[in-house]
Amino acid sequence: MTVIIRNASVLNKEGLLERKHIVLEEGVISALIDGNEAAPEAGEIIDAEGKLLIPGLIDMHVHLREPGFEHKETVETGSRSAAKGGFTTIACMPNTRPVTDTPEIVQFVKDKAREAGLVKVLPYAAITKNELGRELTDFAALKEAGAIGYTDDGVGVQSAQMMKDAMNIAAALDMPVIAHCEDNSLVEGCCVAEGEFARKHGLKGIPNESEAIHVGRDILLAEATGVHYHVCHVSTEQSVRLIRQAKEIGIKVTAEVCPHHLLLSEEDIPGLDANWKMNPPLRSRRDVEACIEGLLDGTLDMIVTDHAPHSEEEKAKGMQLAPFGIVGFETAFPLLYTAFVATGKWDLSLLVQRMTADPARVFRLNTGVMDIGSPADLTLIDLEQEKEVDPGSFASKGRNTPFGGWKLKGWPVMTWVDGKAVWTEKN
Repeated sequence: MTVIIRNASVLNKEGLLERKHIVLEEGVISALIDGNEAAPEAGEIIDAEGKLLIPGLIDMHVHLREPGFEHKETVETGSRSAAKGGFTTIACMPNTRPVTDTPEIVQFVKDKAREAGLVKVLPYAAITKNELGRELTDFAALKEAGAIGYTDDGVGVQSAQMMKDAMNIAAALDMPVIAHCEDNSLVEGCCVAEGEFARKHGLKGIPNESEAIHVGRDILLAEATGVHYHVCHVSTEQSVRLIRQAKEIGIKVTAEVCPHHLLLSEEDIPGLDANWKMNPPLRSRRDVEACIEGLLDGTLDMIVTDHAPHSEEEKAKGMQLAPFGIVGFETAFPLLYTAFVATGKWDLSLLVQRMTADPARVFRLNTGVMDIGSPADLTLIDLEQEKEVDPGSFASKGRNTPFGGWKLKGWPVMTWVDGKAVWTEKN
């Protein structure tokens, strides 16, 4: 069916807003018509009423929990939550049970995503079998099955030799290695960042160097092997500095950052509420400022959510015993729009680029742009709508967020994947 989206506010190449009519046919964008001209009449007509229309958001770091942890999330519920948050493409991590370390599990995830029929789900595969760091998986077979990269996210690969071997094989296959950077010898028994909050509450703290040591090690290994090396959820000033230096000398390194590491520091944690427990943890204000600067200057290529749902029972165990992680799909864009764009600190075009075109560029996806012939993956956003974050209304099974009650603007109201509406505010 032909879909005509009339009177949409669209960012042009100069980052300025202009009115357009967009025609979707057979899953692609078939026409972009000046808003002063008449729009076609045939087909399903949607009046955007001046709301912002952008390429569908892309999230290259999410946890869908299936197989094995379906009480936390499933591919279907996670995909619905992503669609509600304006995401059209998501990449899911392999720390499931069983771990996504065989072609069969990769295929299982793809089948579940196809059955859900919502957003595009791109599975990562594990670097090591069962993510134990002892034996490499079959990289070639995993690529053939449809994995888009290799990562042991959730744990760091502790052996430098193991990581170098992985990078050599991935480089030969023209595939990326995506790294959760964490030295286990520095984090055992820790639940928050090393700092004033940890001292105040008598908690053992996670030091910045636990992340940065692996970043520095892996940058050297990436230089030696020539692999595309991608750093997960950067959270420290030291990591940003190392990645910036590596890029300056031409090492093939890219990196991501999460909304919570751009918005919150350890100073904001109100108490021992495990909805504020995530890994990497909330760090110092200096680290937050370094991550913001890194995102603005391109050291950090993209924004990801690290959507990590857990049950309320699990999070009720308290800061020391509860699992790490917060949900992120349904709040990511409004949080960043409200904090940075509505306040005049960032251009709207920069936020959109870091959540669409840049992840598509880094991972060589055919999405993230709004051109004739591009997949009709689109998100309509009401920049003026203001409402409170209500975890009880989430489409995700997870309610674990530190942002409950925050008043935000810039809420997605409709999402299309391949020209099909997969979520509307009226749902």
